[in-house]
Amino acid sequence: MSLPPERAAFYLACLQADSSRLAEVGRLGLPAEVASCPGWTVETVLRHVAQVYLHKIEILRLGSRPEPWPPAGIDDRDALELFDEARAAIVPALSEAGTELATWTFSPSDSTSAFWYRRMALETAVHRIDGELAHDVVTPVDRALALDGIDEILTLNLGGPWWEEGDTKHPVDATIRITSAGRSWTTRVDATSATVVPDAEGEVDAEVFGEPEDLFLWLWGRRDLNMEQSVGDDTAVQEFRARVAEASD
Repeated sequence: MSLPPERAAFYLACLQADSSRLAEVGRLGLPAEVASCPGWTVETVLRHVAQVYLHKIEILRLGSRPEPWPPAGIDDRDALELFDEARAAIVPALSEAGTELATWTFSPSDSTSAFWYRRMALETAVHRIDGELAHDVVTPVDRALALDGIDEILTLNLGGPWWEEGDTKHPVDATIRITSAGRSWTTRVDATSATVVPDAEGEVDAEVFGEPEDLFLWLWGRRDLNMEQSVGDDTAVQEFRARVAEASD
């Protein structure tokens, strides 16, 4: 995927800012429980994101997934120290790789390092929110990044080729439209497929709309919708959200 230099720089800036904020929140207290990730604490979040960073650094280095993973002894490391080390390394690793390096990704349409620029920025934004929720100190998500996050979770996570065998607990049969900041995504979903089209054409069973941050965090299960943010079949909306959750575990 072609990624303009200014967009690459934007993702790196978001990644730096949100990883710095997550480190700051981590220092407010590691044992705090993360309600948005049941069973997790802030320490769990930091360890998870650190391992994600280190894993992607190895992918960029090798061009493939590292095996075995994770490295021996990583769970014995101090969480804050491990996270600080990993966040200090991820931006240089992406910058050195550039945006055209052939490498492993889980995208059916993009096998270049450009994929990891957006993915790492969005991974960090979601888990920064987790840490902030644990300490009740939530700050805004960049509006443009949140809009990108809506596109990613719908077109890649939900709309990927994952459903052909009907492996879902939520075989919703409906057409749902998500609309935010002048953009729309229309998803036709059934038990064995999810087709996402970036437009607002045709009739739908329900539409969900709102600010990019609200919808981004709702799709990721970090924020509830209010009654004024959807129209149409409420049950279809709930099942659609559950289907998104299956696709983004």
